[in-house]
Formats: sequence, structure tokens, C-alpha cells
Amino acid sequence: MAKVPMLIDETGQPYIILQDQQNEQRISGIDALKNNIYAAMAVGGTIRTSYGPKGMDKALVSRDGDVSVTNDGRTILESMDIANQIARLIVELSIAHDDEVGDGTTGVAILACALCEHCLPLLSKGIHPIRIAEGFEKAASAVCSYIETIADKIEFSQGDVSPLHVPARACISSKIINRQSDQMAKIAVDAVTSVCDWERRDVQFDHIKIESKAGGRLEDTELIQGLLIDKGISHIQMSKKIEKAKIAILTCPFEAPKPKTKYEINIDTTEKYEKLAQEEKEYYRRMVDLCKASGANLIICQWGFDDEANYLLMKNELPAIRWVGGPDIELIAMATGGKIIPRFEDITPEKLGTAELVREITIGNSGDQCMTCIEGCPYTKAVTIFLRGGNKMIIEEAKRSIHDAVCVVRNLIKDNRIVYGGGAVELASSIHINELADTISTQDQYIFRAFAEAMEAIPVCLAENSGLDAMSEIEKVKVQQVTRKNPYLGVDCMELGEPDMKKNGVYETLVGKKAQISLATQVVRMILKIDDLIKEGGEQ
Repeated sequence: MAKVPMLIDETGQPYIILQDQQNEQRISGIDALKNNIYAAMAVGGTIRTSYGPKGMDKALVSRDGDVSVTNDGRTILESMDIANQIARLIVELSIAHDDEVGDGTTGVAILACALCEHCLPLLSKGIHPIRIAEGFEKAASAVCSYIETIADKIEFSQGDVSPLHVPARACISSKIINRQSDQMAKIAVDAVTSVCDWERRDVQFDHIKIESKAGGRLEDTELIQGLLIDKGISHIQMSKKIEKAKIAILTCPFEAPKPKTKYEINIDTTEKYEKLAQEEKEYYRRMVDLCKASGANLIICQWGFDDEANYLLMKNELPAIRWVGGPDIELIAMATGGKIIPRFEDITPEKLGTAELVREITIGNSGDQCMTCIEGCPYTKAVTIFLRGGNKMIIEEAKRSIHDAVCVVRNLIKDNRIVYGGGAVELASSIHINELADTISTQDQYIFRAFAEAMEAIPVCLAENSGLDAMSEIEKVKVQQVTRKNPYLGVDCMELGEPDMKKNGVYETLVGKKAQISLATQVVRMILKIDDLIKEGGEQ
């Protein structure tokens, strides 16, 4: 048994300094910084080839053997089994950017790793890590201010949303579903504009629901002006179409009451059994009568039905849907104006929700895959994007793609300023920061130049992944930007013969680009401030 290192205090009492200290290795100073930087760079090298319209996809295999193919940065990073906690910061950066902006999860990770990589020469020159971090903050602030000056505006209105199709289509162009980019872009724009408050320029994002069902073609994807529930009518003989629906939304089950404690019922005669069965039927009959008396013509229940209750509902011409999930229950209540009812005794006409039409739709040819569509909700313009695809993998990738497109459109409605993609804004920012560095006489000039070189990582990735000679392509575009004084020139990934991204229609939201630069810089600052690392077992 290993000895635990101890000291004796002034009273003669022993105390432990650090348990298992002999099994731990301590890395500090410049070695800890370099270890952290190398760990972050390793993550960036993994997803570097997935960036851009011609980026490669990754096949992700789960512990259960499920395979998914994607080039979405967040999905790739989340699926990686990363033990190093510093590398995990890059994963959390991508997740935070996805939650905040929605698109650009791969780019933000590549930029952060490029900044880490360009810290190494600065550290070798003896520049203090805190000085580097502060210099990066200043450079990032200067870049954000500069791109505001070169930003353009995309003009659209409630009556004309066609300009929004271009950035949505550009967002989807790098995904597996790019062949349906026009259709998916139109669905994303229509979904966002349906739930948009144009006066406040606000989008009720929670009112956009995405449902999917394997089978069919990707072209069968549609936008439903209403709610789609992945549940069918509970009885085959119930009505499948209810017009002018009055909906009772229940969170109490259609079941006989049960004690909360353990119990036993001993039935030793036929009369007792028949009496118990009759009492159960009376209980179900009272529940159905309460629903019927309220004026409801559709029951939506969070829990299940007993067969007897289901039969009585059918006999009383009360269509019902059971096992509806909690989030769907809340969304239905919000859209139809109904109240969530916890007890049958509380059902009143005032608590019923309303809808113009509720109908059941059948998916496929088997007849056992049914969904319910609630249309004409009076209190909100809730919509559902119904995705179809040949298999689960295609559907999951389509979900991620349509989510990114929806986020881009939402960001543009809130702030219609854009910057041009293809690495144009990064190269323009790099040129601007290098010019600023020439006016600085302190050590910050080296830090600014390192930041400028790191900004070029995005266009370099685009050129490499497109099969171009990255160095010559980047130098050519930079020379053209300076000579033509046009910050909209970028890498011609699609080989259209035109480097002007404004003419090619390659946009990015200004909000997203500023968030990308700010978040990446903050994470690098956090990494630079870690100068001590303790690992158990002495493992590197």
C-alpha cells in the first residue's frame, strides 16, 4: 500500500498535503501552455477538411454501431471522445456558437485553433501569455469594428422575402442535401416569416417545429401551416377529420383510480368481479360524460387510455389522441389557446382550445404510421417542417441543415447587415490588421500580425478543400483586394471565374461573423491563462 505524504502541525497532529501526490505529474509554465495549445490544434486538424462547399464528410460511428455521415462542425466535435479538458473547450466553443448563432460551427473552431497555433511563435519570442491574450482582444475588437464598415445590407420586406433565399441557399450548399438547396431554402424562409413579428423584428423560434419520418424522398419535404404530432387517432373507427375542433388538453389518464401504496384485491365470487367491472365502466363513463358536456369534440391526452375508455370515446363520437409528449402538449396549448387540464372535474368550455381543422395523415403504404395535423390555430402561426428521407442518416443531416438555414434567416430578420463569404471578409480583415500593426511600435505589432495570419486560416481551408493551390490563390486574392480596393473578393471555390462574392451571392450574417471572432478570441484567451496542469497517474 502506497504511503500518503503527511506533515505535522504545531500541535503534533498529522495532516495530508495532497493525497496520491506521488502518482501525479505537474506541468507548469511554458510547457503547460504548449501542451494546451497542441491539444487544441489537434481538434482543429480533425475538422479542417470539412469546411466549405467542397469540404469532406465524416462518418461517425456510435458505441451502438449506428453510423451517421455529416460535415456539421458541432455534430463532429460532440461525437468525438475527447479526454483532454483543454481540447473540450473547443467543443464547447462550437456548441456555444451553435446555440447563439446557429451557423458557422466549423469555422469558429478552425479560427480558434489557428489563433492557438500562432501563439507558439509569440511565446518563443518571450512575449508574456497575458500580453498575447490582451493583444488578441484588441485585434478582435478592431476586426469587429472594421467589418461593420465593409458590411452590406440585404433589403427585403414582409411582401418580398425572396432576397432571403440567397443566404439560406448558401448555408445549405455545403451540406449533403445541397441538391435540394432551392426547395430547402424556400421552406426555411417561409417557416421563419410565418412566425415573425415584423413590427418588432422578432422571430418566435419556439413556434417552428421540425418533424421527420423515414421513407419517401427528400423532395417530399414540406412546410405545414400548423402543428404536426407524431401520433394518430387512438381508435380506427374514430373520425379522422375534425373541422372547427374544440380541443380538451388533458394531463390526467383515462384509467381507473389506483392507490399510491401497494395493495391487493381478493375476488372470490363472480358477483364481486362483475360489480368491480361495472364500477370501472361507470368511472370511465363519468370521465367521458365530463368531456362531452364541456363541448369538446377532440381529446388530446398526455397519458394512455384503457381499452374500455377508448371504446366509450368512440361510441360517444369523441376522437382522441393519446401518449402526446409534454413539449407537444405545451405547444398545442399555446397555439390553440387551450388550458392544460390536470383533472376531469376541471374541464369547462372556457379551457378548450380551438383549431380550424384537425386531420390524420397516413405515411407510407403500411397504414400503421399515422400523424395528426392541427391547422388554423388562432393564437399563433405555428408551423411544422415535415422532413422525409430515404433513411435515418439522411433525415438527421437534413434536420441539421434546415436548422442552420432557419437560424441564418432569423438572424437576418433581426439584423439585415451581411458580409461576403468565400474568405473575403477574413482576407480584408487580415490586410486591415497588418496595416494597423505597421502603426504600432510596441510588442503588440507582433501580436496583431499573428492575429492577421490566423484570420487567413479560413480562406486557406476553403482553397485547400476545393483542390486549389492555397498559397498562390490567397496571395492572388489579397493582391486583387488591395489593387482593386474591393473587400468583397474571395476564394472562387466553385470555379465560376468570378472572385467577387457579391456577384456570386455568397453571404454571411454580420451577427454571426462578429460572434465567431469574439467567441474564438475569448476561448484562446482562456487557454493562454492556464499555466499549471496536474494530471493523475502521470499520463500525458
